[in-house]
Amino acid sequence: MNNIDLRSDTITKPTKNMRKAMAEAEVGDDVFSEDPTVNCLEKAAADKLGKDAAVFVPSGTMGNLISMLSHCNRGDEIILGDQSHIFLNEVGGISALGGIHPHIIANESDGTLNLKTIEKKIRASDLHYPPTRLIALENTHNYCMGSPIKPEYMRQIGGLAKKYNLKIHVDGARIFNAAVAMAVDVKDLVIDTNSVMFCLSKGLSAPVGSLVCGNKEFINKARKWRKMVGGGMRQSGHLAAAGIIALNELVCELKKDHYNAQILAQGLAKIKKIDIRPELVKTNIIFFSLKHPSLSPEEFIKKLDAQGIKILMIQPEIFRIVLHREITETQVEQVIRVLAELIK
Repeated sequence: MNNIDLRSDTITKPTKNMRKAMAEAEVGDDVFSEDPTVNCLEKAAADKLGKDAAVFVPSGTMGNLISMLSHCNRGDEIILGDQSHIFLNEVGGISALGGIHPHIIANESDGTLNLKTIEKKIRASDLHYPPTRLIALENTHNYCMGSPIKPEYMRQIGGLAKKYNLKIHVDGARIFNAAVAMAVDVKDLVIDTNSVMFCLSKGLSAPVGSLVCGNKEFINKARKWRKMVGGGMRQSGHLAAAGIIALNELVCELKKDHYNAQILAQGLAKIKKIDIRPELVKTNIIFFSLKHPSLSPEEFIKKLDAQGIKILMIQPEIFRIVLHREITETQVEQVIRVLAELIK
């Protein structure tokens, strides 16, 4: 049986067109802003997101970090969700490296933050309080079933931020999944934001890299922070070349991943002892729980692995599956059959 790796869309390999472009890329020293392929990618990214400028970084975590560092001073506070990737999975970098205080509020089931709750949490000017500087959102929202956040909500959060003179950053690691799922221009999801990070190395299948987009002043700050935290690269046009292909050729392919996720979610819903709400699956991410009296979560993972299927256990009895370009509809049907037989 061929391995079917559903742990993440980060495991995708570059396409043939990407490999060819990488091999033939015209390169220079990006720290000096002299790599023409990186410059081309950054311009393309900024144009697609409707921003003035962009900077190419090795990872989404670095992209989020340098965005926070560029927006905030030490002792400033940001408002973000309790299920956000920045809070849960980025090693506390904003606090450890930036001295930035996270003010955590609960995410709604669709990944949003309640507007009234945000407004209540914005600090008044007071000797005892860290000043609220930024609202950080995530789109799509990983731990909220890959939910895409709608343009209408983004306009509302933009109005709130403007009222209180706050900045907005979007962790848009999978923001093109959101745009495709809702059939909207990706610009409509970030028009009122001050910065956005998106990944090339997830569903877009590039081997390495993310982009941070914003206005020119912000990107100049972010570029300096990138250098400080070790993200200054040299002939990185070899990587950027794959990113250009990703933007030009792979965005439209994300719809297939969403379709396969729907098929898989519907199939899992028919299996007893699997708890899933398929109506919540909007993009390429599926969460489900296993309630089995004699099959432990650890044994479940081992048995799946023995069948050539890899998924991720997020918490005991809670599992994540991520669809991506390298998973076919035939493989999805195979996964459903194996799971049904294993649990039976």
